[in-house]
Formats: sequence, C-alpha cells, structure tokens
Amino acid sequence: MPHIDVDVTHPDRVLFPDSSAKKGITKRDLVDYYCEVADTMLPHLKGRPLTVQRFPRGIGQQGFVQQDFADSLPDWMTRAEVAKEGGTVVHPVAERREALAWLANQNCITLHSWQSRRARLQTPDRLVFDLDPSDGDFAVVRATARTVAAVLDDLGLARYVQTTGSRGLHVVAPLRGDADFDTVRQFARDVAEVVVSDDPAHRTVEARKDKRDGRVYLDVMRNAYAQTAVASYSVRARAGAPVATPLEWDELDSRGMRADRFTIRDVPKRMTGQRDPWADMSRHARSLTAPAKRVAKLRA
Repeated sequence: MPHIDVDVTHPDRVLFPDSSAKKGITKRDLVDYYCEVADTMLPHLKGRPLTVQRFPRGIGQQGFVQQDFADSLPDWMTRAEVAKEGGTVVHPVAERREALAWLANQNCITLHSWQSRRARLQTPDRLVFDLDPSDGDFAVVRATARTVAAVLDDLGLARYVQTTGSRGLHVVAPLRGDADFDTVRQFARDVAEVVVSDDPAHRTVEARKDKRDGRVYLDVMRNAYAQTAVASYSVRARAGAPVATPLEWDELDSRGMRADRFTIRDVPKRMTGQRDPWADMSRHARSLTAPAKRVAKLRA
C-alpha cells in the first residue's frame, strides 16, 4: 500500500485549551496521536462505518456530528455506502494510518464505529454493554462490569472491557456474526436484566434519566443497526483529551482507575509498555445460538 502524504492545515490550532499550561493540545498533537496509535487502533476499525464528532474551533465551542462524507472523502480512502430513505449515506472507513490522519485534520476528535462491518452490515460481530453511571461512584460501575462479565462467562462468551474516556465502561463480547441486530439486541437486553436482578438497588435498564434514581444504566441500544459506540483508542472531546482505552480486567481495581483515567498524553506510552488487551478479540468470537438458549433459562 503506497504511502500518502496528508497535509495538516492549521497545525497550531488549539483543540483542547489547557488552563494549567502555556499551550493546550493542538491539531498537530491530535494528528500525531492518531498516527502513533494507528497500528493498534486500526484492526478494531477495519471495515466499520464511522460517525465522527468534529470541533473546527476546538472543544470550547460547539461541535457537530457527521455521518455523511459523500462529497469530501479522498479517492484513496475506504468508504461504506449505506442505504437510507431517499438515498444513501457515505461513511468513512479507517483502514490505514493516513485515514486517521485525514480525519484528525478535519478536526474529527472522536470516532464512533458500527458493531458490524461493511461486507455484512446487517450482522454485528460485536455486542456492547454501555455502563452509564448516574453519579461519580465508579466503584458501582466496576462492580456492574464484573457482573456482566460473570454472566457472559456463564453463557460461554468471551468478554472485554474498556474505559469510555467519558464517565462509564464498555463491556464487549466478540460474535461470529451469525445473528442479526434484532436478535443481538434482544440477547443483550436479556443479559442486562439478569445483571440488574443481581443488584436492582444500584443497576437499571431504565432509559429515562429521571427514573434511574442514581443507578448505573445498562444501555444495550448500541446493538442496533446504524448505532455506534466510541471506538477503542478514540479521543473524547473533554478537558484533558481523555481516551477510550481497552483494559485488562485486573486493571479495573487499579488505584485511581476511572473512565477518563487515560489521555492523549499517556496512551502512547502505555502502548509501549504492554500489548493491546483487545488484540486477540476476534479469535474468541462465538455464536449466539447456544448462549441465547442459556440466558432464556436464566431469566426463567
């Protein structure tokens, strides 16, 4: 694959102001970060349509979400053309380092990816539980993640965890892609209800915030066609540029662990000291056929 030069325009534009330093995090810093983590990040993005959050003037001003890049993608960049009512949407697909650099140069700070890939858009190969706390008690989020993991273990599925770079955690199970989104979402909902029943005082599947009563919300709606979840190693548009970071399970109990623990400044260093905790995820993909029968028995 030939190398392509991506010119960085306005490299000194500050995207993340930093009141404690002379200079915040610039567009050049963002481009450099995505190029530095590309080898680890790209396998998780391969074939996945992306929706991005762009902040042309930095996170201090209003940004916007963009799905359709029909008129702006360079010829060399992979794309996924997805049907919609009355036409199509052309999503970018990042499959090379230059694609990440190009998106960062468009002030795309955060990348959100589909759970399916463009060759099989209707059948997800990942299942996501988005654990969203109502308050700042991260211990409850950790405990909920471990319960999700225990239930998935009982059902015969592999499970992985990452910080979201925002407030919560994602627990992800790799799938063989032999079930459609409706089937996967119903399975996720059934698992979530089992997890909630273990500790209903601290967990809920109630989507309305005013009815959560301070509990952790187990959001399974990432498991729907055209829905997205924050991509692994994506930067979040929050102060300090936190990063959605895959973890080893024992890291959950590390001192100071929280959803925004890792940032654009320390993730590259982290990568030099340990392998990607999600590196072998696809090799542990499983069918949902048997687990779906088992979770039905659990609920009964």
